[in-house]
Amino acid sequence: MHNLSPSELSILLLEPSDTQRKIIISRLQQEGVTSIQTANTISAAKDIISRHKPDLIASALHFDDGQATDLLLFIKQHSEYQDIQFMLVSSECRREQLEVFRQSGVVAILPKPFNADHLATALNSTIDLISHDELDLTHFDVHNLRVLVVDDSRMARNVIKRTISNLGIQLITEAEDGAQAINIMQQNMFDLVITDYNMPSVDGLALTQYIRNESQQSHIPILMVSSEANDTHLSNVSSAGVNALCDKPFEPNLVKQILYKLLEE
Repeated sequence: MHNLSPSELSILLLEPSDTQRKIIISRLQQEGVTSIQTANTISAAKDIISRHKPDLIASALHFDDGQATDLLLFIKQHSEYQDIQFMLVSSECRREQLEVFRQSGVVAILPKPFNADHLATALNSTIDLISHDELDLTHFDVHNLRVLVVDDSRMARNVIKRTISNLGIQLITEAEDGAQAINIMQQNMFDLVITDYNMPSVDGLALTQYIRNESQQSHIPILMVSSEANDTHLSNVSSAGVNALCDKPFEPNLVKQILYKLLEE
């Protein structure tokens, strides 16, 4: 298990409202967080990040000089900042406005107002992502597990890779969509497939159907990671042969539990 606690996390809180900033600081302190820097603009946040890289950015959505997506893109495009975790705190509830954050691999999307459980889960997910807590498997050496990660978002693939790498998985192959995954699987054997649902060309459902009905690896465990909330779609992928479903953004501890269950059965 990890040895970190919320008191050891360094957090940058990006919030334009003085009132909201005070509320969120109070909530963070209640969870044991003591290292909190604050900013009220995107430019101020970038300046702070360049001087003192935080473990986690907790950000509102709208600012006078830009959007949270601007800052998210900034940290994802700079290799020295890519391990900074990002949490959105917003009253925005429109799916299309939040989808970019789900697909980019944020650690959490918290509503305004959020409760203590929401925040504790996000902090624990951050700790899991920056810690190393290897899977202890009976039937596999975790270092020899061959995993295929399929997602059309490079940022989402990076988050999945980082999450499973922290669990001790080292042999990771990437595919940008289901079509590429099929080509790769025709030439390579894997122990696990982790795939997105929504992808161009061949989506997660079609990939699952190929694996179960046409491939030489029809019994391989499949974990689908999706922000899809449509019950019909989810029912379809379950009946097609997906072993487990996980939401975006996902919790690393939940992923660990799912993988343990899939690989130990």
